[in-house]
Amino acid sequence: MAKRGAYAKGVVKREEILEAALEIVGRLGYRNASVREIADAVGLSPAGLLHYFGTKEQLFVEILRARDAQDIGVSDEIEFFDGFLLVVRHNADVPGLVQLYTQLQAEAADPTHPAHDFFLERTARVHAAAREAIAVAQMEGRMRSDLDPEWIIRAGHALADGLQNAWLLDPTIDMAADIERFFALLRP
Repeated sequence: MAKRGAYAKGVVKREEILEAALEIVGRLGYRNASVREIADAVGLSPAGLLHYFGTKEQLFVEILRARDAQDIGVSDEIEFFDGFLLVVRHNADVPGLVQLYTQLQAEAADPTHPAHDFFLERTARVHAAAREAIAVAQMEGRMRSDLDPEWIIRAGHALADGLQNAWLLDPTIDMAADIERFFALLRP
């Protein structure tokens, strides 16, 4: 019985850490958010915080996982393309999380990086949802049927990720507007 209680408390503490980390990293960015600052926000030492995640790198992967869970929760009730735009618009409000995503994504090209599997799984999940949405849109005549769905997915993914990198350098870029233009090109 004590183990269940301790386990439940650990799960709650981990969620508290991730909630604080999302806010801190969102505000300060990947490079400026320290483990100490996140630990202080939840009343732990840095070593105590890392007890829940193992390493700083794994903590940052879990922050991205928590960000995705929030984004899915917000966009899950609406059509895929509208949800995608909603997430892109929200990204402009959390520059530090965009910075974390782009930094870890680049580092995750190394198969030994702690974020490697996360990005493979995330890409597979997002692409599967996009594949399904594109099939429905093409079948209903809302999207050009002469375009290969796999090309649409690759081009959309590359555009979204590229826009995030460009936006980090020039925050005047309207990422959502550029994605909307791409979606307009896909209509019959």
